[in-house]
Amino acid sequence: MSKRDVNELRQKLLSQGVALLMDQGYHGTGIQEIVQSVGVPKGSFYNYFPSKEAFSAEVVKHYIDPFIKQLDAHLQRSGVSAAAGLRAYFDELIEETERKGFKGGCLLGNLMGEIGDTSDLAQASLREAVHRYRDRLREGVARGQREGDFRTDVDAKDMADLLVNLWQGALLRMKVEQSVRPLTQFRDIALNGFFRA
Repeated sequence: MSKRDVNELRQKLLSQGVALLMDQGYHGTGIQEIVQSVGVPKGSFYNYFPSKEAFSAEVVKHYIDPFIKQLDAHLQRSGVSAAAGLRAYFDELIEETERKGFKGGCLLGNLMGEIGDTSDLAQASLREAVHRYRDRLREGVARGQREGDFRTDVDAKDMADLLVNLWQGALLRMKVEQSVRPLTQFRDIALNGFFRA
């Protein structure tokens, strides 16, 4: 098997891991199910990942990358303010969540609740993913402050932390309420209210 084939199979395992962990959680997902869904023998799983715990830590990194790229795309649009870019980003996430019928939420939040305090490896991977995401949000908030749209009496990092915390809480409420209302409240109160200059 070529290096490219190995990498493609590894990416398939990680993508399938995102789907299964999102749908069934860490404890509800077995290695056998992961490898069967990709069509490889169970023993070959260990050629790519030393354990299910290590696999889950890699899944977290694999999961957050598209969200960071999506956020970057909104913040880097020509002629669009950071405040408008952040709002468009969260609008897109809200529409996506509604299309999925309020299922899933955020894999990071789900795993934080399920294994965040029982696995050092998962905890480290989750912390790194949240910090990477928060740091990208901080860049957007800081630019919004420089552009005069966001208040400057609160540090951009603290505001980005607040965005992450509020979003995670809103996603949990969304699951219970089966409605995007907690998400739109988050967006409107944070970006159009508390954050505004």
